[in-house]
Amino acid sequence: MSRRYVNQLAPQEKVNEVFLVVSKQLRTNRSGILYLQVDLADRTGVITALRWNATPEDAQAFEPGDYVRVEGTTQVYHGGLQMIAKRFSRVPADQIEEREFVRLPASELHRLQNRLTELVRSWTDAYLRTLAECFLADQSFMEQFRQAPAGVKYHHAYPGGLLEHTVQVMESAAAVANCYPQIDRNLLMAGAFFHDLGKLEELAYQGRLAYTDEGQLVGHVILGIRMVEEKVPQAEQLLGEPFPQETLLRLKHMIVSHHGHYEFGSPKLPMTLEALALYCLDYLDAQVFFFQQHLAEDRTPDSSWTGYFTQIGRKLFKGLTAPVPDDLPPSPEL
Repeated sequence: MSRRYVNQLAPQEKVNEVFLVVSKQLRTNRSGILYLQVDLADRTGVITALRWNATPEDAQAFEPGDYVRVEGTTQVYHGGLQMIAKRFSRVPADQIEEREFVRLPASELHRLQNRLTELVRSWTDAYLRTLAECFLADQSFMEQFRQAPAGVKYHHAYPGGLLEHTVQVMESAAAVANCYPQIDRNLLMAGAFFHDLGKLEELAYQGRLAYTDEGQLVGHVILGIRMVEEKVPQAEQLLGEPFPQETLLRLKHMIVSHHGHYEFGSPKLPMTLEALALYCLDYLDAQVFFFQQHLAEDRTPDSSWTGYFTQIGRKLFKGLTAPVPDDLPPSPEL
């Protein structure tokens, strides 16, 4: 019998299936009763499961990164699907089909990596291109890049998500540079390539997605600057001359300002055209992903609107999905 994936589950459905544990929390409700909240994933998405009247022993039976068989029933809550679980049973990793839990198959990661290389090699600025190629030629770096997520929860939070997000922002940068000739195409695309590389050190993604200690205390923006500075001497050696200081300064500014606002964790606000464009493109890609995810997870098929999502403070419009009746009166003659 084939498995039921997250995106196939319907409300009020009995579930007996294996999922990957993304996160877990033992919490207390208003009455002081313990319950276990677990985010479960497969290659199609994530669903939250709740087990009422849980015990500390229940929470200690498995960890994020483990596979568990879950028995329970789905229900709609605030427009989204969740599961009320009866039990969780840990499943050894050698008993699962890895392809059922991998969002991006090896063939797609290979395509994305090839496209990343093509985009870098399209740059006409030899300094920026050589700096980026120092990273592309680093086998250890590229192995990490192929597996790293772009986040822990909100966007592209799965192995390979960082590579996918980076390529998409670079594709958008190339298109935007064609529309605005006053923007330096090479610099904007370089900013897109480098802006999130610090996430390789900010996030832990072997088995579970979490922040490293350095990620919590320093953050990917500063870590990304350090990674770039460490590669500059290698690029200079290949170029046979010093890296232009203004180019490096503009690139570092793009990295530190790409969140766009102080309240979004940006140390600096964008102060160049390329930095402004990079912030907009990075934000666009994350938000498009976020909206698509919410639309896919919505479980209100009879409504033109999704349920209310507290994370974004709004409902989303799905379109006028109501069927057109067959017995409409004829149109009046004009």
